[in-house]
Amino acid sequence: MSISLESPVDGPIEVPAGLRNVVVTETRLGDVRGDEGFYHYRQYSAIDLARSKTVEDVWFLLFEGRLPDAAERAGFLAELAPLRVLPTEVQAVLPAIAAAGSAFNPLAGLRTALSLLAAARELPPLWDADPARRKADAMLVCAVTPTILAALYRLRAGLEPLEPREELGAAAQWLYLVTGEAPDATKTRAIEHYLISTIDHGFNASTFTARVIASTGADVVSAVAGAIGAFSGPLHGGAPDRALASLDEIGTPDRIDAWVRAKVSSGDRIMGFGHAVYRTEDPRSLMLRDIARELSGDLVDFATTVEQRIVEVLAELKPGRNLYANVEFYAGVVMSLCGLPRELFTPTFAVSRVIGWSANILEQAGTSKIIRPSARYVGEAPPVPVPA
Repeated sequence: MSISLESPVDGPIEVPAGLRNVVVTETRLGDVRGDEGFYHYRQYSAIDLARSKTVEDVWFLLFEGRLPDAAERAGFLAELAPLRVLPTEVQAVLPAIAAAGSAFNPLAGLRTALSLLAAARELPPLWDADPARRKADAMLVCAVTPTILAALYRLRAGLEPLEPREELGAAAQWLYLVTGEAPDATKTRAIEHYLISTIDHGFNASTFTARVIASTGADVVSAVAGAIGAFSGPLHGGAPDRALASLDEIGTPDRIDAWVRAKVSSGDRIMGFGHAVYRTEDPRSLMLRDIARELSGDLVDFATTVEQRIVEVLAELKPGRNLYANVEFYAGVVMSLCGLPRELFTPTFAVSRVIGWSANILEQAGTSKIIRPSARYVGEAPPVPVPA
């Protein structure tokens, strides 16, 4: 059934489970064309942008609707620099957040720290804020997210958090804040490619969550925190480390077939393969495979061998499904080669995706319609008398 986004409909509408292929709104931010293996940010190929621009350029594009000229780029970088520094109120509680729990959970820590940031800075509901204030709040959240995540990691490891360096761009800044070392140019560019390629990707689960919350008029951090919660799931953003763990499990090339067949026969999902939208090869995976090969090493050789054979075995066991490596498979390889620890693979993804979430939040805030779908009740028929 096709309906106009502007026209109200009386009564419920039947849609596919998971809202697959259901259009719920209009956007100028970008789209994914899964049958073609193509996605874009505004009017530009996302992969072309990743290969030729900086994170800040693409951030500006999504927030402002155009790529910056030299003066705009300089102004944008100058605006970002002070926003990357953690407010005192947030700095004070990071040691306790980092120490919480028996296992390090950086995304949970990020949610907690951002909630404090919203309270300390008195971020207003989107409904009550003008466009300039909304954008300023979104800029703050995006700028401070990598600083928080890196600080939590270092504190948990018994290291002192580092102050952002004004001269470093987003990718180099992230590597420096985590490792404390002067960023290597090759590794910096590899991470920059990855960050740009994962800034946005259609109406995925976390982006949709952010827009649902934004549609209520809540503040920017509430919408971002909800997105982080959705993103932390293994079926969404929480997969790069699991994909690399699969390489560990396989161990050697002669074990690939048996490993895949055992996974499929037991009904387990093979992390790093298959995608909800793509029916051809994931363009992000193709780009990251090229980057991995440029970095080179035994891990890359093994990963490419595993990828090829898994695709072949899946084609045999699941004919017609078109299951290929997705972004998570080579993301883990690239991040590992660039010196990032596994517990920061998914947080690195969040460092870029927070920009896409925020752009969607700002776009959603420009409308006044709350997102409020329905559900079909399938429980016991009411009304049943209440027991005495």
